[in-house]
Amino acid sequence: MTTVSKSARDFVAPHVRGLPKSGIRDFFDIVAGRKDVISLGIGEPDFQTPWHIREKAIESIERGATRYTSNLGTPELRQALAGYMRQSFRAEYDWASEILVTVGVSEAFDLAVRALLSPGDEVLYHEPCFVAYAPLIRMAHGVPVAVLNREDTEALADFAIRHDLVLISDEVYSELTYEGGRFSMAAIPRLRDRLVFLNGFSKAWSMTGFRLGYVCAPAPLTDAMMKIHQFGMMCASSTSQIAGLEALGHGESDIEKMRDSYHLRRNFIVASLNEMGLDCFMPRGAFYVFPSIQSTGLSSQEFALRLLNECSVACVPGSAFGACGAGFLRCAYATGMDQLKEAMERMAAFVKRL
Repeated sequence: MTTVSKSARDFVAPHVRGLPKSGIRDFFDIVAGRKDVISLGIGEPDFQTPWHIREKAIESIERGATRYTSNLGTPELRQALAGYMRQSFRAEYDWASEILVTVGVSEAFDLAVRALLSPGDEVLYHEPCFVAYAPLIRMAHGVPVAVLNREDTEALADFAIRHDLVLISDEVYSELTYEGGRFSMAAIPRLRDRLVFLNGFSKAWSMTGFRLGYVCAPAPLTDAMMKIHQFGMMCASSTSQIAGLEALGHGESDIEKMRDSYHLRRNFIVASLNEMGLDCFMPRGAFYVFPSIQSTGLSSQEFALRLLNECSVACVPGSAFGACGAGFLRCAYATGMDQLKEAMERMAAFVKRL
């Protein structure tokens, strides 16, 4: 009997083997170890988690509150989340059956697509977007389909109802909006029975390492997601949940302070990019800008690599966020104003040389 030798790679499931690695993380492997680089890359707030939130987490460890919680999350946190949804988004969710606490918003999205998709189902999503959407859809054996224009996005609610679809709304940046206030899909009553709402604590409260998110959805969908969560994760960290409860109860002033700072930085970086000849749209939320570098004649990858190697400024090629990002660069302004000013001076000199 002849045995055919297989390499370790052959044992990997085909649908996983074909997944690309994160374009963001791949690029920043190049940056690792360089001390002189100003990073406008990773989407992580430069603020420390507010002390009163960290203090609650420390206290919880000191008193031994480190055991498993309910798979859904602690009743106290889910009740607070229900109140937060009511107050912030005018949306009613039953804390006992329609809210699930997750390990970050990425897990919430993963649970949603795994609970909803059958093999071959198509998922329409927007680009440019969070780099995990398409890979997570593929890992759930779905088919990702990029939706690119604003008109399609604005018509999604009516489209979902007309075709009897479920809408997944990732609103992790909803608290970090500037002009015009914030709007949520959860505030549209006619979507109530077909909406899966995702949010978390990483961005607004600068709690990235706590890995705490949540999902609100009709009870049958929440129950389906909970079953997957139950067997894969069991529950979110008890320490993180206690910290999240403190953030919800006493963190509004922290958000306001950080949002005001991002607002000033946004105005500065957009003006700087436009002044150096890189057309840049004025975003109304989050902490990213997406300038066009097409006038330079370089590809997104070439521009980002040369900017890094010649000027020690790290940004992410726009192509990492979808095909429509080609010809653009993503710059995160979640860094201090002094560094931001220096980065813009270096980039302006680079563009001038080009």
